[in-house]
Amino acid sequence: MRRLLFSVSASLLCLGLGPGCATSPAPRPEAAARTLPASTATGRGGGAATVDVRATSAALEVLRSGGNAVDAAVAAASVLGVTDPYSCGIGGGGFLVAYLAREGRVVTLDHRETAPAGLERALLYENGAPLPFGELVTSGLSVGVPGSLLGWSEALRRYGSRSLAEVLQPAIRVAEQGFEVDATFHEQTRHNVERFRDFTPSAALFLGPDGRPWPVGATFKNPGLARTYRLVAEGGAPVFYRGEIARAIVSTVTRPPLAPGASRTVRPGVMRMEDLARYEAIVRPPVTSTYRGYTLYGMGSPGSGGVTLALTLNLLEAHAPASLSRAEFLHRYLEASRLAFADRNAFLGDPAFVSAPEAGLLSREYAVRRGATLEGTRASTTAALPGNPFPHQGPARAVLPRVPEVARPAAEEQVPNKETTHITTSDAAGNIVAYTCTIEGEGGNGMVVPGYGFLLNNELTDFDLPAAVDAPHPNAPAPGKRPRSSMSPVLVFKDGAPVLALGSPGGATIITTVGQTLVNHLDFGMPIEQALAAPRVSQRNSPDHRSQAEPAFIASPEAAALGELGHGFTDVGPMGALTAIRFHPDGTVTAAAEPTRRGGGSAMVVEPVK
Repeated sequence: MRRLLFSVSASLLCLGLGPGCATSPAPRPEAAARTLPASTATGRGGGAATVDVRATSAALEVLRSGGNAVDAAVAAASVLGVTDPYSCGIGGGGFLVAYLAREGRVVTLDHRETAPAGLERALLYENGAPLPFGELVTSGLSVGVPGSLLGWSEALRRYGSRSLAEVLQPAIRVAEQGFEVDATFHEQTRHNVERFRDFTPSAALFLGPDGRPWPVGATFKNPGLARTYRLVAEGGAPVFYRGEIARAIVSTVTRPPLAPGASRTVRPGVMRMEDLARYEAIVRPPVTSTYRGYTLYGMGSPGSGGVTLALTLNLLEAHAPASLSRAEFLHRYLEASRLAFADRNAFLGDPAFVSAPEAGLLSREYAVRRGATLEGTRASTTAALPGNPFPHQGPARAVLPRVPEVARPAAEEQVPNKETTHITTSDAAGNIVAYTCTIEGEGGNGMVVPGYGFLLNNELTDFDLPAAVDAPHPNAPAPGKRPRSSMSPVLVFKDGAPVLALGSPGGATIITTVGQTLVNHLDFGMPIEQALAAPRVSQRNSPDHRSQAEPAFIASPEAAALGELGHGFTDVGPMGALTAIRFHPDGTVTAAAEPTRRGGGSAMVVEPVK
């Protein structure tokens, strides 16, 4: 999305079009001559990469005024809440991984959404079967307690140098002054138009007077979200979690704002004010692993990306890329990913509810035993079963659990291109942030909180629903539980010095997108901008044994060679929209964003070098 220029003319008025408004564009003969923002930039003083030029510009504005990488990441995220509202915002949550240069340590901040205290699992079943997905996703029952705002507040309080009120100012400006609708924003609205028409505040914000998406080139404004940000700037996080915004969230969840005449079945949720007041953003230790001399830091549970990536790379490390053809190495990569996902699906969940064997899964001895099958030269023709990491768990050994049949896997397993987003920032002092945030599916649960201008998440669809309502499962829903996530913000170091920060959207394909980019860069030696742009393939222990892939990968010589080894591919279109920062020995950095997927991104540095 999001490679258009700011629309900052204060003379463009809302003309009485409701809580959200847009104006049709005037003819612009010079439009064809405009220069699109770059997706790669190299320089000094820090940098930023996001999916949107306005968000990247906000991060640079903060960095140039003396703010640090954490301040810049929050500023960018708040702007994305305006310009990329179908992917992230204060109605959702996220995972932030940060390197604090002065202290020489990595921290992670979990602000994943939680299930309300009243969400008993039986509410998600009817007549002994899970509720239809289409009915659950657009309902109050799919909404987790939002974590983004408290995550931003805590990140700034603990690790930032600016106040929340300060870093929200760029987002307030964009929400008030508006931005130009591009093709991606228009398409995302079009995908949601039937849902939005059924909810009065959603239609008022995102649809024109004719009930259709605002056209490309229109100026879109969100005065409701500008007001919300101003309230938060004045009153802090308590306004959102205990004040008037909290009351509006609960009202929307429990009494969905259906439009007159809407025939959609929309089940109310069970969120209460107490759920919001009790929400916590949690500082957790990073998942730490090594690969070919590099040290990787990722997110632990309820994130699954850190452990799954580490296990995939542990399984792969015994195979030197220089001794194999590209196709032979990719074969082993795909088979390693298949095994890692079998373990991910069997063991990982919210650590407050599940004793996941993370130490065993990260054990080198376990990788040696688990990876013995990777010596084979043929693709697997049966789904991989989970291994047994518990003997490698150390003192915390346990019995291998039986994982029941899942009647419906988590939503992120079913839909490959989830509308999450990723922000990467760094500063002149050496601080680094990799931050992935989301509202889950494109457009969340479809409901805008009336008067406040933001969509609610549908994050609780990320729980797995076992076939039996009372069957145990590490990612089954429970009151107060955080659904397992594939978000995979990662920092890479070598000999104590930063090398790379990266992350991506894409549902469960986030893990494989980040993994393949690491392989492209660390193993195949691609420059980071090429590594993140290269065609993608994703193997997640799929029931049909095939890997999902982009058309360009399916058409590649590597895919043809993999086909000779028994691999099959399913075309799922574009996967992910990665952003990254590469750190060079001379002190410069290269910020890189997706060049084409989702309309392309934006990368900038404080002091460019040629």
